[in-house]
Amino acid sequence: MKKLFKNYDFSFEKNDAKLIVTFCRQAIKQMSTDERFLPDIRAYQSIISKIDADSSSVKMTKDEKFRLVRQIEENVKVYQKEMTKAWFLKKWMLKSMLKQYNFLLTKYFND
Repeated sequence: MKKLFKNYDFSFEKNDAKLIVTFCRQAIKQMSTDERFLPDIRAYQSIISKIDADSSSVKMTKDEKFRLVRQIEENVKVYQKEMTKAWFLKKWMLKSMLKQYNFLLTKYFND
């Protein structure tokens, strides 16, 4: 049976909150030059402000959660492609980021 209402309340650990904030800031920096990404930028800024206020109790909107999860999933796909072509040192660095993003997806955003 399908749930009528979903819970978008998260309680992030300190390191996970730092990773999400860093990810959001990086995404904002990359998207800031294009006007088409203005809704995404607003969503990421809102996520940052909510996590900075209190990372133990973050209430996201459906749109914020969707944009964050979608972007993290896209990053995972890109890192997996890059790892097949990368040499040892780059693969080692990408493996760490891939592991962190997969952990976030499975721990917090697994539906």
